[in-house]
Amino acid sequence: MGAGSSPRAVVLAGGVGGSKFTLGVRSALARRGAPEATVVVNTGDDLWLSGVRLQPDVDSIVYALAGASDTVRGWGRAGDTERVNQELQAWGAGWPWFTLGDLDLGTHLARTGWLREGLTPTQVIERMSQRWPLGARLLPMTDAEVDTRVVLEDGSDLHFQEWWTRHRAALAPARFENPGISSAAPAPGVVEAIADADVVLVAPSNPVVSIGPILAVPGIGPALQATSARVVGVSPIIGGRVVRGMADVCLAAIGVETSAAAVAAHYGSRGSRGLLDAWLVAEEDAALAPAVSALGIDAVVAPLWMTDAEASASIVDAALGAAGL
Repeated sequence: MGAGSSPRAVVLAGGVGGSKFTLGVRSALARRGAPEATVVVNTGDDLWLSGVRLQPDVDSIVYALAGASDTVRGWGRAGDTERVNQELQAWGAGWPWFTLGDLDLGTHLARTGWLREGLTPTQVIERMSQRWPLGARLLPMTDAEVDTRVVLEDGSDLHFQEWWTRHRAALAPARFENPGISSAAPAPGVVEAIADADVVLVAPSNPVVSIGPILAVPGIGPALQATSARVVGVSPIIGGRVVRGMADVCLAAIGVETSAAAVAAHYGSRGSRGLLDAWLVAEEDAALAPAVSALGIDAVVAPLWMTDAEASASIVDAALGAAGL
């Protein structure tokens, strides 16, 4: 399949970076008349709160594709209010530092009701996708509950959302864990989508807590090794800095420098049983391209700021080009 073709794409994504990138994927593929991408979404930062099931990364991508996300805050629904959240706090329920918007809470209530009726997370996301024309097929990485726990240096642990949102990653982490993930399985359709893909795109999401849990699900790594598709990643590091959030703290906890080349080395070359065939680095990091190439990974220098959907689509075009499509 050559350049300008209609590729079948799979995206590994999570977080705000993943949602912006997915918007770019949809635009880039639509211009080519390509099939809708399959987006495998991180569910490691899911949680139960006030009796409802939250899937922050799933919702970020759903809201972004639906044109319903709050682009100012960077999370939640546009035009949301917080009356229910205020009432929960008056009752001493929930977490006072974790805001549940009223519209957003409607999503969580619907999800929880469907789960309690016996639907799987995969089926719940499929039902959610019927409300808006998303232009992409979303799949959770697994139907199992494998919430991320942050183990601190003193041995105590807390849910990732508490560490990330309440403490702003200020508590030094010793490691990140997803209890139960070793016995989890890929959600239905994930392995098949990877096998049938022409390209697998790794979004510029947090490598540790967004992409890491996806890769840790048994069966996904072998599927990525076996696919005939090219695996192309986009660096979440520009000019030696994280674009958003506290990914640098996460990287430091696993001994990885905050640089485009170091993250590429963390993922590794697919030829050496790693993940990547090609890696997009920002123009600001062009000097690191030879170090990436030395890993056995094709290095492509491109503008990587996702300032709007068109800029994101241009990044995806460059990634597709790196895959020979």
